[in-house]
Amino acid sequence: MRLRRIERGHRLIGKLRLTVVRWLLGDRAPDIVRVLFYRPELFGEPFSACLERALRGPSEWSVGERELFAAFVSRLNRCKF
Repeated sequence: MRLRRIERGHRLIGKLRLTVVRWLLGDRAPDIVRVLFYRPELFGEPFSACLERALRGPSEWSVGERELFAAFVSRLNRCKF
């Protein structure tokens, strides 16, 4: 019974977040955003931490160069962001 309440709470918070994203974008949230918001403790937080290390951690490239590479790859993959 408790697990169902936790699941229901996760869904409600996720739906609220997705509603805000939809309102801001004027369109459906991208799939990666939906995955990050669904169960943040299982995927969203570890994945976000990995991205943070990749984009902000020690590197020969500047933060701006890494962001530019990420934007270029997103464009090639036809991502909306």
